[in-house]
Amino acid sequence: RAQLVESGGGSVQSGGSLRLSCAASGFYFSRYSMAWFRQVPGQEREGVAAIDSRGQTMYTESVKGRFTISRDNDKMTLNLQMNSLKPEDTAKYYCAAMEDYRGHPTLSRGQFDYWGQGTQVTVSE
Repeated sequence: RAQLVESGGGSVQSGGSLRLSCAASGFYFSRYSMAWFRQVPGQEREGVAAIDSRGQTMYTESVKGRFTISRDNDKMTLNLQMNSLKPEDTAKYYCAAMEDYRGHPTLSRGQFDYWGQGTQVTVSE
């Protein structure tokens, strides 16, 4: 059974850094595109960063230059390094996986097959 477990969330002041991790199991991780999404209560889940099976990446405009997505296929782990955090980055962050058939990364929410339970990130002024 596929499973994604996020960790690394917490509270930090504006300008600080956090590193999120997602441990994957139960599916062929190296063949999957992976992504991070985030959601604030009352709002739609938003794509943050994605990485496909070949390591190509994409980011939503608001995090470019501040966030870095990476993957370790041997450890079946997805990471998100978040620097220069802002209060507007406050959200619950979710890890997601989809079988990589597109040939490029995507942040299209409906394409993803597996989701984690999320980890909370809170950035204060």
